[in-house]
Amino acid sequence: MEARMKSRANADVMTAIQHLHKAIHAGGVDPLVLDLVHLRISQINGCSPCVFAGVASAKNHGETDERLHNVVAWRETPFFTETERAALALAEAATRIQDGAPGVTDEIWDAAAAHFNEEQLAAINLEIALTNFFNRINRTIREQAGKTW
Repeated sequence: MEARMKSRANADVMTAIQHLHKAIHAGGVDPLVLDLVHLRISQINGCSPCVFAGVASAKNHGETDERLHNVVAWRETPFFTETERAALALAEAATRIQDGAPGVTDEIWDAAAAHFNEEQLAAINLEIALTNFFNRINRTIREQAGKTW
């Protein structure tokens, strides 16, 4: 498969994205948790460039292959903490909002709120939104895996 577009994003868009990333990382969430959230959302959406970059980022933050190979099945493994599980559940629920899906239930939100303060929840929510944003753009233009940012 070949990418549909080869040009880079507008400079103003790139600046805005950099500011969003800065805000996310200023929220006090462990960068590894943000990487896991990014990776899981990208797996759900089938975004190969974001899966590739998410794995690379997580490895840079010290993540193990064992855990990375099991993000897709995090509920069925013993490899993730309760804090990570709360973030992954929130990410999945906020991503899977198709017709009839329950979305983020009070139970899911309350579980996340038990592990993260409001500033951290805001950062995770922004990471979820930004990852879904990139996943949709990359799927539309058929961006190819192999790059990191």
